[in-house]
Amino acid sequence: MMENDIFEPFERLIEIEILDERCRVPENNTLLRCFQFLSMKTISLGEFCWNGDCANCQVWLADSATEKPVLACRTKVSERMKIVRMSREIELK
Repeated sequence: MMENDIFEPFERLIEIEILDERCRVPENNTLLRCFQFLSMKTISLGEFCWNGDCANCQVWLADSATEKPVLACRTKVSERMKIVRMSREIELK
């Protein structure tokens, strides 16, 4: 299996913000797959169930007035998404 086989088909990379850092990730994928795109080894070897049962992939999204907790394995990425907090289980380096 090739690395690219794990991602949903995408035509372009979109920009999101993770902890005040701008990143480009594949459209049409869950946040957890996007994290894997950014850090293949640490996310692939992390303690994630990939189906929402463990909640180890929880992140907090911010809009203009509020923060909302979501599970990265169940949330599709969108352009200009802003992640302001992440579970300690998520390592992107």
